[in-house]
Amino acid sequence: MSTSRAAHLRAQQAGHQQDGHQPNGHQQAGHQHAYAERARFYDRDTSAFQPYRQAVVEALPLCRGQVVLDVGCGTGLCCGLLRDKVGPQGRVVGIEESPEMTALAREHIAGEGWPNVAVVLSPAEDAQLDLAADAALFCAVHDILQSPCALRNVVRHLRPGAWVAAGGGKWAAPLMVALNSMVSMLHDPYVRSFSGFDRPWRHLEELVEDIRVREMAFGTGYVMTGRTPARPGKRR
Repeated sequence: MSTSRAAHLRAQQAGHQQDGHQPNGHQQAGHQHAYAERARFYDRDTSAFQPYRQAVVEALPLCRGQVVLDVGCGTGLCCGLLRDKVGPQGRVVGIEESPEMTALAREHIAGEGWPNVAVVLSPAEDAQLDLAADAALFCAVHDILQSPCALRNVVRHLRPGAWVAAGGGKWAAPLMVALNSMVSMLHDPYVRSFSGFDRPWRHLEELVEDIRVREMAFGTGYVMTGRTPARPGKRR
């Protein structure tokens, strides 16, 4: 890579971190294209990320019979993994704002015959749930993680001491320009804004304690776990 090209990519990445602009300037269009028009191809197009989804689910301590929220569940690719952990006596409740993705998730759930798995069609900021969950999963939902309002609403539906796990893409070290350029291209269709992509869990860590973060794939991915405070009002 030429020196001028490397300098350009470093400047581009810095711009993403500061103001959240995407490289091709179509923040809303790319996101809507991926989650609406191409919803039926989402599973195929993101199949390479399935091992990372499994890693995030595995990081979430769950027991049989518990209730877990799958925030931004998409087509339900994590629902089966979560159901395996809570068993038939537990519950998995997905939250998804895209009607197209919700329809596919419900179709998948019905096809599998999972009576204890359901999806609520709602933005995470507005979701109203008549339950207190034991855990919450945020898998590949960068936009939701950048919304303090959405996070507060989800945490409001969790029990004290509930486990939380989050994971997805992130920027690698700033000097890894070529790698970050690839990261940008991979995530661009599914992210409204790259704001906070250097530390995607920054808002969530203000609401939970006992935080642990593990980076993956040369720093281009992460798994973060934590727990809601055991006593109301307590923070780390």
